[in-house]
Amino acid sequence: MEGEGEHGMTRRRGCPFPCHCCCRRGPWRALGFAVAGLPAAADQLPDLIRSHGKPVSHPQLTLLVRLHTAARRPLRALYTLRRFRHEFSVQPQVHVCNRVLGALTAAGHVEDALKLFDEMAESGIRPMPVTFAIIVRALGQEGMAERILEMIGRMRDEVCRPDVFVYTALVKTMVRRGHMEACIRVWEEMGRDGVEPDTMAYATMVEGLCNAGMVEKAAKLFEGMKKKGLLVGRIVYASLVDGYVAAGRVGDGCRILKEMVDAGYRAELKTYNILIGGLCGIGREDKAHQMFQIVLQEELVPSSETVSQLLVCYADKGEMVKFFGLVDKLVELSLPAVEFLADFLRLFACKGGRELKAVELFKTLRQKGYCSVNIYNILIENLLKIKERKKALLLFEEMKASDDCEPESCTYSLMIPCFVDEGNIEEACSCYNSMMKAEWIPSLSAYRSLVKGLCKIGDINAAVSLVSDCLGNVENGPMEFKYTLTVIEACRSKDPEKVMKVVVEMIELGYLIEELIFSAVIYGFCKYATSTGAREVFSVMRDRDIISEANFIVYEDMLNEHLKKVTADLVISGLKFFNLESKLKWRSRID
Repeated sequence: MEGEGEHGMTRRRGCPFPCHCCCRRGPWRALGFAVAGLPAAADQLPDLIRSHGKPVSHPQLTLLVRLHTAARRPLRALYTLRRFRHEFSVQPQVHVCNRVLGALTAAGHVEDALKLFDEMAESGIRPMPVTFAIIVRALGQEGMAERILEMIGRMRDEVCRPDVFVYTALVKTMVRRGHMEACIRVWEEMGRDGVEPDTMAYATMVEGLCNAGMVEKAAKLFEGMKKKGLLVGRIVYASLVDGYVAAGRVGDGCRILKEMVDAGYRAELKTYNILIGGLCGIGREDKAHQMFQIVLQEELVPSSETVSQLLVCYADKGEMVKFFGLVDKLVELSLPAVEFLADFLRLFACKGGRELKAVELFKTLRQKGYCSVNIYNILIENLLKIKERKKALLLFEEMKASDDCEPESCTYSLMIPCFVDEGNIEEACSCYNSMMKAEWIPSLSAYRSLVKGLCKIGDINAAVSLVSDCLGNVENGPMEFKYTLTVIEACRSKDPEKVMKVVVEMIELGYLIEELIFSAVIYGFCKYATSTGAREVFSVMRDRDIISEANFIVYEDMLNEHLKKVTADLVISGLKFFNLESKLKWRSRID
């Protein structure tokens, strides 16, 4: 039975395609519709064609491969290629294989590409130069130096000698992936092959060597470029400057900058920043300041990286006149001086021993009007790292009393662990509540610290509630929080052995069994079973040396206290239900 399809074409009985386009003109029109919008249906076309007694041909394979590679399904294209060869006896041509090889390597399926290349050789498909180029680049992604040299040799013997474009593409690939040792071997092979590197190849190699800390090798290539009369681009000069400064040879970096300027290039701000940082690192802030003046003369806009190192040098040596002179210059240039000072303090305070000095420096900055919430947060964070909690608390109080530097989300997230460490859980909870009112999400460290503090004082209900809140707000919450809910869920079974299985799993995965897990055992059994189950779990933990005898006593006491709270809550709930709460208060006043 045939009917009219939606495209005005005859539809055959049992047609599997929603477009109803199996028509009298043959399967080619069906393939066109499938390629246009039905790629899944297109995979069924070879079977449909064969069922109609038509031969499956290579052009159909080509269309299907193009469909899958264009849709970025390289593994599906590979499957189609193999299916046509084995099931339909269609020998693929080299152009189709090249397309699949390119799609596989672009998607990172290097091993599959190599297997396909070997299958081509077994099937008698003669590779083209571009085939070898694709495989060589795939090997370059993995840094397989031996295989690369072997493949280059095969290319030379079977088709043609690799040209400079093949070598340059290979060098680019390996430099991008950081396989510099393999890249050096390929570079040497290029010389033995009699292929002269072009400017692009030299520039790529010099940049890669400098990034890898091989500045001497990069310098030799640089000299080779100049001897051959090749155009030395700005990226080569900049890479050498970066490499020399990273190696501590700031003088050579300055020399390369001079050569760059003499060659008619205008250095970028990044290059000046690298040199300024290098000069400050060797104590030559005078030269660094001169470099800063050159930046201004070149009409480049200084960044925080440009001035931060200079400010650090002046602060370290106590040269406050120069320090504030540079700050005033930033204001004169209409630059965000406060933001730059925040970046400076982050750099200055993160180096050991400067945290307290940074606070003293901030007092002077604040008097001159240079102050921000970000600066306060940086100072508080660094003070807490050296356990100067009292000084951090003073800064926090200053912020709360300020009109323009009130605490924000980051501030509260820093202060919650601080209050917990000070034993002031109530104030830590107050910070958390302030964040909830402002609809801010605490940091993971703040969540962990507050939960731990609540467990230590026995406020287990609040701790569990906080765990649920964290997992609801944070995309990838801590695993110990997830295991907490798993332990509580295991307690529903009223079987201590199931709870122990979760605990053993945590130990095997390397997680510590701390206050939160013990609190979860107490919470779960008291809510869903009886306290006896919790005692059994603690007894098993003690027998297996998971907890000590002393901790066993501590958690047993915590269990008893939690039971009292649960009982008291039940009593109060019952009184509220029967409207007897007022009589309880009246009786307590009499007592």
